[in-house]
Order: sequence, then C-alpha cells, then structure tokens
Amino acid sequence: MRDLAGDANFLTPAALIGDQTRARILLALLDNRALPMTMLATEAGVAPSTVSGHLGQLVDGGLLTVRRQGRHRYFSLASAEVAQALESLAKLAPPFTPRSLRSNTRAGAMRLARTCYDHLAGHLGVSVMGALIERKVLIGGDGVHDPAHSVRDRLSAPGWDLTYRVTDSGWEVLNEVGVEPPLTTRAIVRYCVDWTEQRHHLAGAVGAQLLERLLELGWVVKAPKSRAIRVPDEGVSGFRDWLGIEMDALRTRAAA
Repeated sequence: MRDLAGDANFLTPAALIGDQTRARILLALLDNRALPMTMLATEAGVAPSTVSGHLGQLVDGGLLTVRRQGRHRYFSLASAEVAQALESLAKLAPPFTPRSLRSNTRAGAMRLARTCYDHLAGHLGVSVMGALIERKVLIGGDGVHDPAHSVRDRLSAPGWDLTYRVTDSGWEVLNEVGVEPPLTTRAIVRYCVDWTEQRHHLAGAVGAQLLERLLELGWVVKAPKSRAIRVPDEGVSGFRDWLGIEMDALRTRAAA
C-alpha cells in the first residue's frame, strides 16, 4: 500500500479524471471494454480530433492503455485499480437527479444490474452473492457491510476485511452454470462493497468467470454504450431455478 502521507501525488489522476470529456471516456471503458478512438469520440460527444488529445493524456497519465490491431488503436482502462477509483468517486459525487423519464430509466437499470470492471454488480450482483452465502457455496462472511465495524472496507471499493472461499460442495453448485476452479494466480474469490446498497458483490477470478458464463448462457446481456446489464426471459427463469432469485422483486427495488 502506498503511503498517502508521503509520495502519493493524487493531483495528477484527479486532474485527468476531473475533465468532463475525459470522465466520459473513462466511464465508457468501465465495463472492461477496449474501444477505438472513433467510438470513444462518440461516447464523449466530441470530434475525433478533440478526443485524440484527451486519450493521449490519459495514456501518459497511466489511466489508460492502448494496443494496436491492424490500422486501429484500442483503448482500455490500465488496471482494475483505475476502475475501483472511478467506482469510489461515484460514491463521493452528488446524487444524480434524473431530469427525464429516459434518464430515470437508465439510472434504475444501473441500480438493478451492471458490470463492475469484469464482474456483476448492482442489486443482482448483491443478490447472487447473498444466495451463494446462504447456500454455503461461499463461507467467510455474511455479505453485509457494517460501517461501524469495518476496518479497511469502504462503500464502492474492493473489500479487504473478510476472506471468502468456495466450499467443496460449493464448486458443485457453481459448476451447474459452468464455473469451475480457475487455474490462475489471481485471487480466486474477492468482493467489492456495492454502492447501491451496503452489501458485497462477488469479484475475483470466480466473479469474472461467472459473469462470462452468464453472458454465454444468455442469462444477462450487456446494454450498448452502458455498463447496465439486461436480464432477458432466459435469465429470469435461470436465476430463479439456480439460486431462487426473483427478478421482479429486484426490479421493483431498483425502480424505487
């Protein structure tokens, strides 16, 4: 951990994020996509000639990485830490007041289900984690964030206070949707403290693999130009049969 009282110069990333155009670029990449400059210009609402300079600053500042594929360059967030910082800033930002039915619908969709870097968040993500804990698939915590007793855990940030693990019988439950013990040096199970409510959602290698499988099964669908996740009929029945999660109840909560 970096000594915040010493060499942490947060003015540089803060200045980069604080520009409206660059903020829109970063938010467009928050679902772990890699996008070309032309698409990012559209997302930011500026001309390609304008967005080019902003992308250069974000790359030089260590917030984005770029890779060339053919004649195009694709930009993505430099690390999970960048995504986590953006999620944390969302908690500090003034509350969003929808000015139209369309924006209110989008806000509700984000509360219901969204991506948090490479895993599932929102009411659905929290409900999945809670159901896995209730069925003893995961042990090590109760899925609830208690600000009065937390040590390092904060809202809208990766969790550190608890250590979850998958039980032997839990792998059988996860295998029902095609999630298997991953061969990786990455942490198998991590969690984030969700900003929509004071509960945990599943991260780590298992969280990433689960989202990938849910997309392959067609239980969830990524919304275009957004981190929101849509749950079609296949997902409604799938989540009910697998974990007993009722999407109608979650939609009612997200719309409140």
